Amino acid sequence: MKLTNLKALATASVVALTVAAPLQAETPLEYTNEIAPGVYSFGGGNGYHSMFLVTDDGVAVFETINSAHGEKMIEAIREITDQPIEYAMHSHNHWDHASGGGVFQAVGAETVAHDLAAQYLAAVPGQDTSTVDIVWDGNRHDIEIGGVTVQLHYLGLNHGLGMTVFVIPEKRVAYIADLVTPDRVGFNIMPDFNIGEWERSLGEILELDFDVAVCSHTALPAEEAINGCTKTHVEEERQFLLDLRGAIFAGFQNGTPADQIPGSVELPQYAEWEGYDEWLEMNAWRVMLDIWMGPYPWVPGASQ
Repeated sequence: MKLTNLKALATASVVALTVAAPLQAETPLEYTNEIAPGVYSFGGGNGYHSMFLVTDDGVAVFETINSAHGEKMIEAIREITDQPIEYAMHSHNHWDHASGGGVFQAVGAETVAHDLAAQYLAAVPGQDTSTVDIVWDGNRHDIEIGGVTVQLHYLGLNHGLGMTVFVIPEKRVAYIADLVTPDRVGFNIMPDFNIGEWERSLGEILELDFDVAVCSHTALPAEEAINGCTKTHVEEERQFLLDLRGAIFAGFQNGTPADQIPGSVELPQYAEWEGYDEWLEMNAWRVMLDIWMGPYPWVPGASQ
């Protein structure tokens, strides 16, 4: 493992990952860490994690986030290689992930996004977004760089538009945005998620060809967060959703009025997860309303 620029870990003992009390990942991490040969996780000190692949013929970046994050990532890349940055890939349409492409385009990279994400960004541009250079459609697209194949997987409706999971089979590495956040309950009211399709997608992610992934957000301790997430975290995310749904169904079966169910849900097995006290009831409201009134967003054939 190669670790550089772990600025958030202030002392030498922490940099050496020998602290007695782990620094939690809610402390924004600014770091670059080699998680597989030529594959690096990157934290911009803002709670977002990106990834980049270094090959003999260029660099591919996964998740630009915003211009400030992107500029820091370019600096980190330049500390490792002088190979040109060829691609900067967006996972989906949300501005907090798909901004900052312009700083990579300025150094010669082409941005990449699924057609659904690209259409949204063209119709509803943010202050820091840019026009996507390479637009692909369908469920699968491959990009080769330096003899390494990057697989782009669109798993259908789940979160946002055009959500793409990136897999580098040769390296046994993936990049997963928003769909998996280790050791944290769902964010707030779980905005722009179709809960049933999210569960389905997590099952499909478990079948993809990787051992370690960079998750765009994580609540793991710092010394674990820099090493990414695994399929264990994917399974835990899916189980949380199943347990939350089960608790809400139990409330209905017990005759609890619908508007009282979210406040009554308790999932003590997740009590140590980040956001449990602040967000669990909000998560429960979202799932309960999806069950009671129908899922959002929805398309014909979507999970309930």
